[in-house]
Amino acid sequence: MIPAASRDAVLYAEAEDGELIGYRVTAPRDGDGAEGAPGSPPVLLVHGFASDAATTWERTGWVRALTDAGRTVITLDLRGHGASDKPIAAASYTPEVFGADLLAVLDTAGVDRADAIGYSMGTRILSAAALLAPERLRRVVIGGAGPNELFASWDLDEVRGLLLRGESTGHPLVDQVLKPALSAGGDAEALLGVVEGFAGAPLEFPRGIRSLFVVGEDDPVPAGAGGLAEAWGSELVAIPRRDHVSTLTARAFKDAAIAFLASP
Repeated sequence: MIPAASRDAVLYAEAEDGELIGYRVTAPRDGDGAEGAPGSPPVLLVHGFASDAATTWERTGWVRALTDAGRTVITLDLRGHGASDKPIAAASYTPEVFGADLLAVLDTAGVDRADAIGYSMGTRILSAAALLAPERLRRVVIGGAGPNELFASWDLDEVRGLLLRGESTGHPLVDQVLKPALSAGGDAEALLGVVEGFAGAPLEFPRGIRSLFVVGEDDPVPAGAGGLAEAWGSELVAIPRRDHVSTLTARAFKDAAIAFLASP
């Protein structure tokens, strides 16, 4: 049971290595003490690289849409991002470390089992958490991700040059991801640690955790998601005229995710 005093306040979970992970709990506005629809677990939202919970989930209307649907929402800033601690060693950013962070947040929030929505890198972090403790996740929505992990194709020397010395990489997608992160005040050394430590992270979920894929039709990042969805027996929702950023704001994404998490 999530304590009422914690709702809407920034809280911190201590990770296995002592780093602090900032998270927030938002309950439905109707009904004092409501935990969402009867029998529905909280929804854990996991953002992607070089972002934070406020940018990915609050400003795009996700938290409001889910709480309007009667669901309690847990958002967190991944380590290296936002209000969470920002170690610089690549070993602090392996998939297993990130996955354990999610479990620490659920433990601290007093949540035994959750539904979850991940976006981009966040989907692979959900995968890592599910592989560590499959009983903690009921259903997952996989947004903006496919079989190919993005960082594995990046040249680390070029990434290092951009993050630490401001040198363009010559690769539009890498520059498009990293330059805004630096402009927004992202910690360059921590982001470099994420790229190094997380590169090649798998995307897989144990049997028994149902999944839904959602992709933008104009987004190259989740290429091949249709094949994964077919192999897993999962539904795929493709949103027309949306790229990797604009998919997040699509009402069709929210509606598909909310319906999937509410279905029997």
